[in-house]
Amino acid sequence: MAYKDFLVRKTMDGGEKKQKQDLLHTRISPVDYDKVETVADLVENFSHCSIQARNIGLSATVFKKMLTDKDRPTIMLGLAGPLIAAGLRKVIRDMVHNNMVDVIVSTGAVLYQDFYAALGGGHYYGSPNADDTELRELFINRIYDTYVDEELFAEYDTMIGQFAGTLEPRQYSSREFISKLSETIDDEESILVTARKNGVPIFCPAISDSSIGIGLTEHYYHARKEGKAPITIDTIRDNYELTQIVVQSAGTAAFYVAGGVPKNYINDSIVMSYIFDKYTGGHKYALQVTTDSPHWGGLSGSTLAEAQSWGKVNKEANFAMAFVEPSVSLPLIYGYAYQKGFYKDRKKLHLKWAGDVLKELKVVK
Repeated sequence: MAYKDFLVRKTMDGGEKKQKQDLLHTRISPVDYDKVETVADLVENFSHCSIQARNIGLSATVFKKMLTDKDRPTIMLGLAGPLIAAGLRKVIRDMVHNNMVDVIVSTGAVLYQDFYAALGGGHYYGSPNADDTELRELFINRIYDTYVDEELFAEYDTMIGQFAGTLEPRQYSSREFISKLSETIDDEESILVTARKNGVPIFCPAISDSSIGIGLTEHYYHARKEGKAPITIDTIRDNYELTQIVVQSAGTAAFYVAGGVPKNYINDSIVMSYIFDKYTGGHKYALQVTTDSPHWGGLSGSTLAEAQSWGKVNKEANFAMAFVEPSVSLPLIYGYAYQKGFYKDRKKLHLKWAGDVLKELKVVK
């Protein structure tokens, strides 16, 4: 019996035929370079494709909604992974400069690599197949296929420790310390500098786990040795400060680049809103670009739908995930929003701090 004849034996009723027609309604649109002239065109075309191309397109659409929502949610950008080494420094800096981001939560490594670059440190074309024992003898550190200068790292780590020694010996949130550290560099291409000038707070809840932490530990060692009080970073104050931003915002949106501590930290700020007798309902929008997989159960790869069970993402939220490495996915999503100009009518967010208290959060023209 021919397979076609076998299928005929299965008689679908009217409801099944209608269901089949509904499911086989929209055709996939192949990428057509006769119609693609810009990154924005390509990403729009991706929305009509499949697999991760479609997810890139969906993520870009969610980002558009974040930027153009008339209720102006506070956009919180989580940064993890070797983003500066990957060549994304200017993309992230331009997101801040173009008012696409209101708050940054980052690993210490991302911030330190920006600081390193601002002082003249380079990221160099390398090879993942290099002889790492030879690189060690040359004081060259490898980040997959990128090289950095360990001698400069050592110099800049110490510089951070020496800077810490000039500050009043007390507890600081990572936001306050990073803002002060950014005043020691003057580079228009720096994420740290651009964030400070645009009033975008940067939090680094795992700051100890980085070269910044190494510099602060050196400061702590010398202060203790000399019988002086060292400065310390209070990460619980970070929680307190970030949650104030959440509860005073009209709404929140999350953009996660990779995962790690920044992703969970931003999500936990939603949970902690109860401390201020307010439940925000979770992020109104959320998107993530990552290579981590959900089936291992870790936070970095967990789906944004899973976050709904925790109340971190709103039950009615618009969200998307693209399982594409950030050096590829972030420039595409940013390029789409930038070339379409979705950020142009977005008003600024003004934050006024008095120590650890957020005295004012308001939208300004």
